[in-house]
Amino acid sequence: MLPLKKIFPVIIALITLSLLGIIYIQVSWIRNAAHIKKEQREQRMQTMTYMVASELYKGMKFPLGKVKVDSRVSKDGSASRFSFDPIEPLRPITSVSDVFEARDVYEMIKKGMIENKMDTVFEFGINNIYGTKLYSPGFKEASLRASADANNANLLAYVTPIADDNPASGQQFNLETDETLVVIVPESSLSSLQSLGWMIFGSVLFTAIIITAFALTIRTMFGQKKLSEIKSDFINNMTHELKTPLATISLAIDAIGNEKVMDNREKIRYFSGIIKEENKRMNKQVESILQSALLEKEELTLNLQPIDIHQLITSTVENLQLQLDGKNGKVYLQLNAHQPIIKADEVHISNLIFNLLDNAIKYSKENLEVRIATGNTRKSLIISVADNGIGMSRDTVSRIFEKFYRAHTGNVHNVKGFGLGLSYVKAIVDAHKGKIRVESVMGKGSRFTLEFPQD
Repeated sequence: MLPLKKIFPVIIALITLSLLGIIYIQVSWIRNAAHIKKEQREQRMQTMTYMVASELYKGMKFPLGKVKVDSRVSKDGSASRFSFDPIEPLRPITSVSDVFEARDVYEMIKKGMIENKMDTVFEFGINNIYGTKLYSPGFKEASLRASADANNANLLAYVTPIADDNPASGQQFNLETDETLVVIVPESSLSSLQSLGWMIFGSVLFTAIIITAFALTIRTMFGQKKLSEIKSDFINNMTHELKTPLATISLAIDAIGNEKVMDNREKIRYFSGIIKEENKRMNKQVESILQSALLEKEELTLNLQPIDIHQLITSTVENLQLQLDGKNGKVYLQLNAHQPIIKADEVHISNLIFNLLDNAIKYSKENLEVRIATGNTRKSLIISVADNGIGMSRDTVSRIFEKFYRAHTGNVHNVKGFGLGLSYVKAIVDAHKGKIRVESVMGKGSRFTLEFPQD
């Protein structure tokens, strides 16, 4: 089986290719469907204009007066298409305008477009070699626009001869005497796509779902990879952290068993003290892991009671004095809060301050300086812990509260711990409904600012 580092790029490449292929097929399908819809629309338009031209030609065969369109339905259910105006005298009919009015032609075209399920926005004109005799109000303007740009994508003109549509008649279209029906319609580039509205919506929706699933899959894969790395790092750190006190205890027990040491109470007391301290150290490490497990299960129970933050800070600094001396460190206290009492769990708040100071000592240079300040706002107690240590990068600052995360300092084991300290700090602050901020500059130090509500 391939390792995760090698199989990830393969999986991502395969999913990406599949996704691109699906998107390409979807786009091609939509384009083809839109093209077919456009051809169908044009075919319906051509059929409609042909039918209207045929009706106009047939209407010219009536011998009496002007023909008017009557779309009303008679009592017996049959529609009467034409009515006659007997006022005009009988005369030779040579043009559509001799029989029809513009309104009549408009209604005929409109009815044909409705029957073919098309938009009823159009302009029309009846042309012959001598010009346009019958037309709609906007026909000339539309005709000029269409003529100015033969490739005008916004206007489509359909031209149909008004002539006998029966091939057996032997009549042919006469350019000099016969007329043509010109229908100009607006053509939007999206009209075909709009007719595919639901299909396009469904395609986009399901493609978006696939992309989302792909993104979640990649995110989960990287999350699993990260967890695997954290697990390996944690096991390495835990092995190192527990191995050191166990080795020290083993050496101390061997020393106590030495005959020269057995008769020396001072040395026995010394080595017993080492065993006790190393045992405390291991207990503390195990406790931190157990606390982390409780926090993850959200089973942490707080024993809330009024505590004096100033006293807690002072006692915690005293307990860390040996570690501070090892780094030639000094702690400057600026306890200026006029109301240092908050309702909190004393044990967890004490551990919280201890972890922040311990962290400052771990990631520091020689001549460490730590400044702890307190203050009050209207409803909160502010605690600030600043140091002049090695500082952190932006990436580290964004991740320091992640469980098991440890800032890299060049050597995996040059800083002891499991990477649980600051995740514990964040969890305790959140459990007390507080806030925590971090500011850091590489090479200059870091500042942690805590804010706890005061009722």
